[in-house]
Amino acid sequence: MDTSGHPMTGMDAFAPAEIAALVRTRGVAKAKAGAIPAFVLGVLAGAFIGLGAVLATLVGTDSTLGFGLTRWLAGIAFSLGLILVVIAGAELFTGNNLMVMAVASRQVTAARLVRTWAIVYVGNFVGALSIVAMVMLAGWWTLDDKAVGSSALSIAAAKTALPFGTVFFRGILANALVCLAVWIATGGRSLTDKVVAIVPPVAAFVANGFEHSVANMYFIPMGLALKGDPGLAATTDTSSLTVEGFLRNLAASTLGNIVGGAILVGIVYWFVYLRPSDEVD
Repeated sequence: MDTSGHPMTGMDAFAPAEIAALVRTRGVAKAKAGAIPAFVLGVLAGAFIGLGAVLATLVGTDSTLGFGLTRWLAGIAFSLGLILVVIAGAELFTGNNLMVMAVASRQVTAARLVRTWAIVYVGNFVGALSIVAMVMLAGWWTLDDKAVGSSALSIAAAKTALPFGTVFFRGILANALVCLAVWIATGGRSLTDKVVAIVPPVAAFVANGFEHSVANMYFIPMGLALKGDPGLAATTDTSSLTVEGFLRNLAASTLGNIVGGAILVGIVYWFVYLRPSDEVD
C-alpha cells in the first residue's frame, strides 16, 4: 500500500489474462528466432535440466528422511534446472509447448511451431548428453563410495521398466506442472518472484515420479553409461535399461508432455483469455 492507502499495483504480479498475452507474444518471438540461436539456447536448456538432475540425484542418495520428504527435497534440488532456463535464458522443448497459444491465435503457423520444437528438442538432447559426458569424466558418480552412481542407475532402470501408457500419462502430469511453473513465473516481476514461483510445481512433478522428456534425456543415458560398471549393475535390475527402452520412454514422455503442456495449459488458457471476442459466448 502507498501512503494514501491505495494498492501499489505496479509491484503486483501480472494477472492471468496479462500472462496469457505475454506467453503468446513470446511464442511468436520464439517462432521467428533463427535456427542457430534456437539450437544453441536449446543446448543450454538441456544442460541446465541435466545439472538440476545431477543435483537431485545427489540429494536423494542415502537419505534417512523417509520416502516422501526425500523425493520432495530432490524435487526442490531439480528445480535448479528450470530456474536456470527461465532466469538465465534458454529454450526448453517442454516449456515451448506453450507456443500453441500463438498458433491458436493464428500468429504462428503450425509448420513454424513444429520447426521450432524440432530444433529445440535436438538442442535439448545434445545439452543433456553433454552433462552425462562431463559428470562421467568428472567421476561424479563415484561420490559416497559410488552410492551416487547406484542411485543414478536405479533411477534410469526404474524409468525404462515403466509401460508406455504409464509413462505417457506421467508425462502429461509432468509437463502440466512444468508449464504451470513457466506460466506463474511469467507473472512475476522480479527475479525472486520467478524463482519462488518455479520451485513448488517442479518439486511436485519430481516428487511424484512424473516423466519429463528432457530430464530423461539425462537420466536414462546416465544410467546407460553406468550400466557397464559391474559393481553398480550387481545392485540393480538393469534388464530394461537398453537403448530401445530409452527410446520407448522418450517417445511416451514426449507425447505426454505435449498433451500436458500444449493442451492442458496452453490451449485451455488460450480458450479462456485469448479467443477472439466474437467467439466468446
